[in-house]
Amino acid sequence: MSTDFIETLKFNADGLIPAIVQDADSGRVLMMAWMNRTSVAKTVETGKTVFWSRSRQALWMKGETSGNVQWVKDLAFDCDGDTLLIQVEQEGAACHQGFRSCFFRSVRSGGSAVEVTESRLQDPEALYRKK
Repeated sequence: MSTDFIETLKFNADGLIPAIVQDADSGRVLMMAWMNRTSVAKTVETGKTVFWSRSRQALWMKGETSGNVQWVKDLAFDCDGDTLLIQVEQEGAACHQGFRSCFFRSVRSGGSAVEVTESRLQDPEALYRKK
């Protein structure tokens, strides 16, 4: 499978590009993460999302610890080539806090309140086998 398109992408000064991950069926935005050239290529190769962790300075495949894998259905980029949109079939929770989406909080009452807008699917302690 060719990854020639990667050369047309515009990575930032750190060699990263933002990736918005969306549920392919519902259109719900699940998360945003960073990718580098290698993680984009591995995502295309494997059909599973692979990202770059800025804190760990390492590649990570979504679901490698939690089992909540993202199967890529479509990978697109915007007109400027500086943002990716990845549509996926999500297994379980996308959020490390156990929610379907990382965007589970909404601002209410003119900014004076925050509301949790979806149910937690999984206990994060159990999800990541913390002790």
